Amino acid sequence: MPQIDSSKVSRWDLHGREHTVRVRRTGVQRTIRCDTCGWRRGAQFLPWLKAQEHLEQAHQATVDPTAA
Repeated sequence: MPQIDSSKVSRWDLHGREHTVRVRRTGVQRTIRCDTCGWRRGAQFLPWLKAQEHLEQAHQATVDPTAA
């Protein structure tokens, strides 16, 4: 079975712009990187939560495009 080693968290800001943080896995370590501003950080635990926090704080991007 193939292993997924990357994913992304996307949110929109109030102006309708999409901001994306990509989560990449290498072994047990995960690296998160923002496509908008280039911010990056290592995150072994809860990388998706840290990605959401960055989008909210740095870009005021809180609208989840996958939510109904």
